[in-house]
Amino acid sequence: MARRKTYAFAFRTPLLALCFARAAAVSAADTNIEVQLRALQQQNEALQSQLHQQQEVIDILRRDVAGIHQADDQRAADLKQATVNESTESSKPSGFNFGKVHLSGEGGVGIFESGSDGASPNAEFRVDEAKLFVDAQVWNDVYAFAELNLATREEPDVELHLGELYVDVEDISKLWGKSGQLNARIGRLDIPFGEEYITRDVIDNPLISHSLADFWGVDEGLEIYGTLGKFNYVAAVQNGGIPDTRDFNADKSVTGRLSYDLNPHFHFSVSGMRTGDLNAKNDMLSAQWFAGGFFRPIGAGTLFHANLVEADAEWHLRHGHLRAFGGYIHYNDNDPAANNARDVYYYSVEGVHDIYGKLYAGARFSQIFAPGGFPIVANGDMNNYLFGPLTDRLWRLSLGLGYRWNEHFVLKTEYTLERGREIGGGNRNHEDLFATEAVFGF
Repeated sequence: MARRKTYAFAFRTPLLALCFARAAAVSAADTNIEVQLRALQQQNEALQSQLHQQQEVIDILRRDVAGIHQADDQRAADLKQATVNESTESSKPSGFNFGKVHLSGEGGVGIFESGSDGASPNAEFRVDEAKLFVDAQVWNDVYAFAELNLATREEPDVELHLGELYVDVEDISKLWGKSGQLNARIGRLDIPFGEEYITRDVIDNPLISHSLADFWGVDEGLEIYGTLGKFNYVAAVQNGGIPDTRDFNADKSVTGRLSYDLNPHFHFSVSGMRTGDLNAKNDMLSAQWFAGGFFRPIGAGTLFHANLVEADAEWHLRHGHLRAFGGYIHYNDNDPAANNARDVYYYSVEGVHDIYGKLYAGARFSQIFAPGGFPIVANGDMNNYLFGPLTDRLWRLSLGLGYRWNEHFVLKTEYTLERGREIGGGNRNHEDLFATEAVFGF
């Protein structure tokens, strides 16, 4: 019995030791697993923190990229709209092709009513403008162009008058391997002073009236023009006087304009001109129009002339444009009995904005200062204000609405206020203009 107990004790002792050892091992294993789980939990928390930080970085980058795309889309839209605006305002309709001959035209008809001292005091129905353009290829890069005026606002009749007519030799600069650097025209040409004359035709002008200065004219001569990078230039030598077929003084008119396109939105140019000495008896008037009239002799001299300089700027907006220009004129003649020298200053600011769809609004404010007095016709009667009392100062505010049915047909209406003062103290207060016009092109 004692031996059995001994054997039992002997047997139980290792068994208990084994159990204790196993329990200790299990306990150690549990402790090790707990440590590993805690380490894994810490690693998981670290990874989650890193993922959270990475997600924040990704969100920031996504917002930045979205902003860049939005800015690019906006710039693309702005450029597209600027191109559309520029095309709407300055391009001619497509016209018709007959082999090498291209025919196009434009016109405007409406009703005009001015104050009692204006050019239309009786509410006139008027053919405001009717023009035909013929452009034909003569040979390779040589073209012929003719402008036929059936009616214009400045002519008192409805008869055929010749506008521009010239031979255009393009890409002369191909001789030295460059395109567009030098081109030449000879014949009867627009006088390239300032930039308002470029959009003066009824289909291009967003309003009905023009600025007070309203420089434009055609004259016989030679012109060169071209492009050098972002710069464009034009220079012309012309007769200077109004007679169409004769020049009564050997001194020529010289005009030049240099323009710079900073980007598709902003355009800037500087122009200069000298009319040259004009014969007071035979030339009588300059070929260059100014303020609804011409440069004419003020005194009793035999020769007269004017020198001009102007700066123009244009900013294309997403739904319209802003234009401004300003300049200076110095006039003189050789009157032996009096000093008729005059310094004249002028400026104009124009804005056009699309209101809704094809409906737009436009406004233009312009002003002329002429100390000592100068012939300024403006909206007044030419017989009175070109050869009558001289004007000291004058301003014009034009407000208009237009609806572009398409590039070929536009309806416009406008009210223009005009106020000024003569050197004798008289006021110019009865020249306001109300007009409604339909303009077309083909």
